Amino acid sequence: MSTKSKELPRAASPEEVGVSSALTEQFLHYIKEQNLEFHSFMVIRHGKIAVEWYNEPYTADTSHSMYSVSKTFSATAIGFAVSEGLLSLDDKVLDFFPEYTPKSDSPYFDKLTVRSLITMTSGKQTNMLEDKGKIDWIEDFINSPWVFEPGTQYLYVNENIYMLCAIINRVAKTSVVDYLMPRLFEPLGIERPFWETDQNGIEAGGWGLYIKTMDLAKVMTCYLHEGKYKNKQILPKDWVKEATVNQIGDIKMPSKDKDCCAGYGYCIWMDDTEPYSYRADGMFSQFGINFPSLDATIISTAAIPCEDEARAAIWAFFPAAFADENGNGVEVDTSSVNRPVASKHSVTESRLIGKTIKVRKKILLNIIGMPVSMLPLAVTFMMSDRAGNIDNIKFNFGDHECDMTWDEGDERNTVCCGMDGRYRYGTMTLGKIKFKVCANAEWIDDINLKVMVRPVETVGMRTLNFLFRRNNKVTITPTSTPSTYKIVDTLSRSFTEIIKNPLLSKICQKAIQIAPPLAEPKHYGKIV
Repeated sequence: MSTKSKELPRAASPEEVGVSSALTEQFLHYIKEQNLEFHSFMVIRHGKIAVEWYNEPYTADTSHSMYSVSKTFSATAIGFAVSEGLLSLDDKVLDFFPEYTPKSDSPYFDKLTVRSLITMTSGKQTNMLEDKGKIDWIEDFINSPWVFEPGTQYLYVNENIYMLCAIINRVAKTSVVDYLMPRLFEPLGIERPFWETDQNGIEAGGWGLYIKTMDLAKVMTCYLHEGKYKNKQILPKDWVKEATVNQIGDIKMPSKDKDCCAGYGYCIWMDDTEPYSYRADGMFSQFGINFPSLDATIISTAAIPCEDEARAAIWAFFPAAFADENGNGVEVDTSSVNRPVASKHSVTESRLIGKTIKVRKKILLNIIGMPVSMLPLAVTFMMSDRAGNIDNIKFNFGDHECDMTWDEGDERNTVCCGMDGRYRYGTMTLGKIKFKVCANAEWIDDINLKVMVRPVETVGMRTLNFLFRRNNKVTITPTSTPSTYKIVDTLSRSFTEIIKNPLLSKICQKAIQIAPPLAEPKHYGKIV
């Protein structure tokens, strides 16, 4: 079957498949008005694409960081392995890793099963701030503290899903990506994706997968249709039935968000918006939402830290937008939001010809392992190699663009920044990962230069504001999109769900509120 024949067909209009173009238009207008940074949005109904929208510079060809949507793909690999008899959900986790001996014995290890990992009921709690570039991930999980008996409570822990990938690595004797290529990716016409790994080449599992909007749409369509894609069985039918219903029984989920307490399947969240609806869900509002009773799927990629805001925006218009087929429609405005502005030139450019900006390191940021990088904070936080310590910055200005070159550790990069109201596209390599980027630069006035670099396969953007002062001194103010303040606000609210002690939870919330200025402080440099 050719790649083209594996694509989802497009409806002639939203109304052809019973999607209201008027409500869709209102939704797209609403997210622009509310400054909600969706990167893509797709609606599929009755097997056809009814709506497809991308926010510049994101396109249909752009892979995007999936964050915890990665978990659904890890669980899918487990589903194949179960159907092929490579493992059982009731297998004990330690049996897959006989060379690892726990530092302390516990009867709970006999109850730590594949099922408890995939349903987030393992009872293990790892250190979220651990520098993963310096540890053995399997050993760290095994020796992490118990917080409850496996199978008795729910606790969302990323490393549960990493362990699923480590198990696939053992039983299939290959990586998860290699395992899924002939079973999932190739049958759906999905190019080999990038997935972040540990030092041993085992996929992170709970995060780190980069795929296109269409790729996620194909996989969610498979789940919607009992594992079939274009009438061909791709996913094990029995697995799909189990994965998409609540698998934690009466166990309470510690969340005040109604979208996060309706139940949990096999790395799939239950929704109560519509009967039997469910979703793959990733940080910063990456969603794959299925409505089985309506034969509909919604896909979104975004950079919205407060996911309940993103979901609320969707729920305000969907599933209400699913209407009768062939009604009267309106033209849907799919214009973009993120367009750069053209910049004037500055006399300061002549001061920078052939010069280098030397930047002083921030000692505290290096101690905590979070030096500022050209990658936004939302990206570096989840990386095992976080790069950082921007230094030796050089600018080369042309008529309509400028090149910016800099060092981070032993990596040196140059990106071209558009200054004429158009992005320039290129690549940069940081933390040993190659990123596709688009960039633009703008003189705010004669001594203030704003540079914006967006790794287009991630959720974020790095902005550096350069203030060129007297005596060749430079002040550099880094900011991120999504903003560090919004990320911190979202994290602080989660402490009430993770930390049960009210006093300790309040202390942690207060402490984390001082993080933004510490995480992205002003840097000082000199032109030499």
